[in-house]
Amino acid sequence: MAADQSAPALKEIFNSERLTHIATEMTAVYPAFNAKAFLKMANEGLEQLSIMQRMARVSECLHAVLPLSYEESLDVLYALAPRLNSGFVSISLPHYVATYGADQFERSMDALKYFTTFGSSEFAIRHFLRSDLTATLAQMHHWSLDANEHVRRLASEGSRPRLPWSFRLERIQADPTLAAAILDNLKTDASLYVRKSVANHLNDITKDHPDWVLDLIERWSLVNKHTAWIARHALRSLIKQGNPRALAIIGAGGKPEVEIIGAKVEPAVIRLGEKISLSFTVKSTVPDNQRLVIDYAIDYVKANGSSSAKVFKLKALTLPGRATEYIARGQHIKALTTRRHYPGRHAVHILVNGERLASTGFEIIADAD
Repeated sequence: MAADQSAPALKEIFNSERLTHIATEMTAVYPAFNAKAFLKMANEGLEQLSIMQRMARVSECLHAVLPLSYEESLDVLYALAPRLNSGFVSISLPHYVATYGADQFERSMDALKYFTTFGSSEFAIRHFLRSDLTATLAQMHHWSLDANEHVRRLASEGSRPRLPWSFRLERIQADPTLAAAILDNLKTDASLYVRKSVANHLNDITKDHPDWVLDLIERWSLVNKHTAWIARHALRSLIKQGNPRALAIIGAGGKPEVEIIGAKVEPAVIRLGEKISLSFTVKSTVPDNQRLVIDYAIDYVKANGSSSAKVFKLKALTLPGRATEYIARGQHIKALTTRRHYPGRHAVHILVNGERLASTGFEIIADAD
C-alpha cells in the first residue's frame, strides 16, 4: 500500500470506537468470536498507523482470532458486511480476501463481488491482477456487464493504472489495451458512480498514453450524453494543458477571439492561510458564438526561488458574439499535504482554450516572528 496521503482526521474512521463496533457485530454473527483478543491486537499502536494500515490491521486481527478455514471465515464475513456502519470500514473485508484467499480464485472473486456492494473491493482486486492478470481481467470484463452499479464500477476502478492509495498496475499502465474492453462496455453507463470511474481510469492513461486516449475518444459517438460526460472528464488533464485535440473534442478547439479585461487578484498581498479573489471579464471580439474553456494557472514559488505552475478549472461556456462574461473565483492559500507555500511573488495567468491571454498576481509574505 502507498504511504498515507489522507488528512489526519480521516484515519479516525478506524478509531477505538469503530473497532468496538466491529467486535460487537462479529460477536452477533459468530458468538464464539474472541472480541477481547481482537480488540487488544487491533488497538495496539493504533495512533501511529495510517488509514490504510488500520484497514489492513482489522482484517489481519480478524484472521488471527477466527479459528476457521478460509471458506468458513468468508461465511462469517458475509454475515458481517451488511452490519458494518461505514462503507470504508467494510474495505477491510476485501483486504481479507486478497490476503488469505489468493489460492482460491473463484471463491475469492465471488467474495470480492459481494463485498464491493458495501464499500469497494477496488484495492483488493489489484492483488489478483498482479498475480493472474489474464484470469482476473476476464472476470472484471464479466463484471462490467453486471446489473449492479457497484460491481460495474469495480471493473473500471480496480483496473485503473494509477489508483490513489494503491500500487500501480505496471502492465496495464504500459499497455492500456489490456483493460480497453472493460471501458468500452461502460462508456454509455447510466450510473454517475460508474462514469466517474471510467473517466478517472482514462485520465490515468493520459499521463502515459495521451494519444491512445484521444484516438479512442475520437472514435466514440458523443451523441450519447453519458459518453460525452465521460469524454469531458477523462480529458480534463489534457484540457488543462491546452492540448488542441482534447479541446477540439469538447468543441473548444478554435483560437479564442476574445480579450481579457481587468484581470486582478485581491488582496495583492497576503499571508499564508488567507484568501485571494481572482476576477476578470472576457469580451468577445467577433460576431460569432465561441465555445471557450477558461482556466487559470498559479506559478507557485518553490523553496529555491523558482516557480511551478498549477492549473485550476474555472468555466466552460459558449460566449455569444460581441458578448462579455464576468468571472470571479476565490481560493484559500493554505498549507496542504501536497503543497508547501513560500513567500514571494506568485504570478496568475488566465488561460482560454489553452492560450495565456492575461496575467496578474499576488504576493505571499512571511508571518512576523
